[in-house]
Amino acid sequence: MDSVLTEEQGQSLLQLARETIGGRLGLAIEMTSVGDAALDAEYGTFVTLKIDGALRGCIGNLLPSGSVAEGVKRNAVSAAFHDSRFSPLTAVELEKVEIDISVLSQPQKLEYTDGADLVSKLRPGIDGVILQLDGAGATFLPQVWEQLPAPELFLGQLCRKAGLVDTAWKNSNPVIETYQVQCFEEEEG
Repeated sequence: MDSVLTEEQGQSLLQLARETIGGRLGLAIEMTSVGDAALDAEYGTFVTLKIDGALRGCIGNLLPSGSVAEGVKRNAVSAAFHDSRFSPLTAVELEKVEIDISVLSQPQKLEYTDGADLVSKLRPGIDGVILQLDGAGATFLPQVWEQLPAPELFLGQLCRKAGLVDTAWKNSNPVIETYQVQCFEEEEG
């Protein structure tokens, strides 16, 4: 994905996410103004929270639903307090949490003929993947390729996330869409 935001704008979004979560925890945090017109653009966004490299929450929207800044605030709160895989984040955890923000390109349908063709068309480390079949669906951000670098394993785990058997990607011809992200991560320390 071409860079739609500068690194400085990305850092502003990371600060906005942290301040929004802190505010919800009742911490006395001075909210900085994000008065940058570029952050009014509309893109899908995901906010991922990690503690010591382990996932602590991840919520987002694939399609735009307001400005990038609005999406980051909404998804930061959801990742911290409403990800059903985790208990709500605490103030103590906020001190340890690392925040990643992904700004998404528009998803595009990927045409393929069979499982082997699908595997050959995916770009590990570049493509985020949306899988949909019979009313079930799930997505993995491109960053998930770091943990699941083999396309067959990546697709199998994506099927499981959608509540499908892990071979559905090669046996059932699901609808596949791909997207790319511009990712911003907090500096460690």
